[in-house]
Amino acid sequence: MRSKWLHKALLLLLCGVVFGGCSGAPAKETEQRSSFKIMYMDDINESTFFQQYCDLFAMKHPNIDIEVVSPFSIFREEVQDYNKAFADLVEKEQPDVVLLRMDTYEKFAAEGKLQDLDTLIKRDKYDLKGIYPALIEILKEKGGGKLYGLSPSFYGNALFYNADLFAKYGVEVPHDGMTWQEIIDTARRFPTEGDEKTRVYGFGSDYGMSLESLASAIAGTQGLKSINTDTMKITLNTDSWKQAYKLAKAAVDSGTIYNPEDGGFQGGTIEAYYQSQPFLIGRMAMTTGSAYLLRSMKEAKGTLKDYKPFQVGVVAGPVDPAEPETTRDIDINEIFTIRADSPNLDAAWEFLKFVNGEQYAKVKSRSLNNGFLSQMGIAKEYDGVNLDVFYKLKPNLDVGSPLDIIKIPRDFYAQYQPIVDRELKLVEEKKKSIEEALQTIEQEGQIVLDKAVKDEAAKKSGE
Repeated sequence: MRSKWLHKALLLLLCGVVFGGCSGAPAKETEQRSSFKIMYMDDINESTFFQQYCDLFAMKHPNIDIEVVSPFSIFREEVQDYNKAFADLVEKEQPDVVLLRMDTYEKFAAEGKLQDLDTLIKRDKYDLKGIYPALIEILKEKGGGKLYGLSPSFYGNALFYNADLFAKYGVEVPHDGMTWQEIIDTARRFPTEGDEKTRVYGFGSDYGMSLESLASAIAGTQGLKSINTDTMKITLNTDSWKQAYKLAKAAVDSGTIYNPEDGGFQGGTIEAYYQSQPFLIGRMAMTTGSAYLLRSMKEAKGTLKDYKPFQVGVVAGPVDPAEPETTRDIDINEIFTIRADSPNLDAAWEFLKFVNGEQYAKVKSRSLNNGFLSQMGIAKEYDGVNLDVFYKLKPNLDVGSPLDIIKIPRDFYAQYQPIVDRELKLVEEKKKSIEEALQTIEQEGQIVLDKAVKDEAAKKSGE
């Protein structure tokens, strides 16, 4: 505890230097001291969390004390239902501010556990106009029509392309709202001859795309799930999944997809890593990527001695042809909320206003470490790449929670994946059709899943 106060004291001394006096006059000595408690869901340590979210606030509000509650006790234990364990911890610790993922946000809002922010927003005339409108819309939708939280950032993907390669081979550049069919058709217009280490690829990812990974990417854009975690049924043997696999197989068979035989980068220096990435070094026409790819491109320029720069373009997509104005390639998992009946409402609200405001966004805009800012217009570009494209599509979060995977027994995939690998290999060897392979995967996989669920239930009852 002593180190935390020393840390805060040092921050206050640095305030006038690194934060321009915190854009406001120092707090008066007579200002009433207040405090609030904050709790988060992520598996990070307290000091990292404090540095990421609380340091700047502590500079501007030296008379507001922050107590951070770590959820480490949950991660140290082998809990079967993480969401329930977290909810129980919230009930025990009674934090004022709770940082939630989307699924928990929706659940807590429905259960009346969160403070409606609309009254506070109106009271303080807090301006939401600069925040990504689709983000506010989805937060209200998941809150049953009310706004219970704000998120300073989000994670999104888009379609990147090498404009120089498109010009060289006379191919029309990509446009916003391309479907996977259009992307693959475009990729097939690039040459496929040449050595694996020197040739050009039409499309790919960092480590290559197998038949399974490409089909899964296509299915993800369309909102398809291989396992329904509510019914614990495998749902691969459907027309939609068959079409996804057929499209992926046609792409892989064409030779235009980057899928190295050795599996790609296996370890080594950072230079070797960048050299193993065809898009980064100008040998891939298109790829999908996020803020991480933007950072990697910038770092590659400063790392590789013989780096040859190229013009990068970014467009919104891929999209589901049935819903071309939306994207499922987006993640909103840092939602700041205030617990209902918080005894420190005003202090908690000051914190929410700050971490979702322009001042905080301007400081965080330099790195993209936490994805893209919800405050639009603060970071218009990154290393010459326009970021507006990441705000063009409306989030579609109908595919369930990333935490759904926790519902699946831990022993399942070790037995399931060999079935998938075996069947898809038979497809690649033209010994089975996609329809036959998916049917077998679903039938045999369901047997494995049923047994895993049964064994886990027996294990729980015996504890």
